[in-house]
Amino acid sequence: MSDVHPPAAKELVLDARGLTRRYRMGATQLDVLQGAELQLARGEIVAIIGRSGVGKSTLLHLLGLLDRPDAGSMKLAGVETTKLSKAARARLRNQHVGFVFQFYHLFPELSALENAMLPGMITHRFFAWRSKRAGVRERAKALLERLELGERLKHKPGQLSGGERQRVAIARALAGRPSLLLCDEPTGNLDERTSESITNLLLDLAREHGQSLVLVTHDPELARRADRCLTMHEGRLVPAEVATEIAHPSASPASGSPE
Repeated sequence: MSDVHPPAAKELVLDARGLTRRYRMGATQLDVLQGAELQLARGEIVAIIGRSGVGKSTLLHLLGLLDRPDAGSMKLAGVETTKLSKAARARLRNQHVGFVFQFYHLFPELSALENAMLPGMITHRFFAWRSKRAGVRERAKALLERLELGERLKHKPGQLSGGERQRVAIARALAGRPSLLLCDEPTGNLDERTSESITNLLLDLAREHGQSLVLVTHDPELARRADRCLTMHEGRLVPAEVATEIAHPSASPASGSPE
């Protein structure tokens, strides 16, 4: 299914409308996003595809509250985010968003377990952390074991393979029980076999926990496993099949070509 809208009558985790983002490069203005919109239902998985440089990562940064749009509005977990202070945005991001990037962004001095515990460390203040630490540790440990890293809990990133480091990054993203997972080419640096294994685990865990997932990918097989597949085209999101018709009008029955 590649409709631009989520299933009707479902709770929206994300409601982004009319997002624009532009950058200045000397005297030149680069319009990256031009009214992008995305509504995401709870538990829904949406894949976003498109050529490199069209704004997919820029969109993820806006959806994850790492950057602000120049125009448009966005609600995350029912909260309008556009005018929130930097501190309020950080709190909302920590409570509701998990990130999995192509590059793992693990802390090299921390063990796999400690890296996976980071969202809990950030969420709880010093005195609360003393009472919450055991629960956070058990949740992170359970996720790492589910991701087949039970024997690598004490290993630091430099002692892990690329696939193992990406599994730690997934555990970290899931450990805070976020409403929304944002994944930017999460298996782009991995071999085909490892990529498939990690993709299966990521999708299974997201569905088990009822988490919404936005997945930027160049992998058509992975995109087909999502509930919806959208393409970034001229700064906006459109259903994948619409983008194909725009790019290759001769392939469309409406153009007069034989079916």
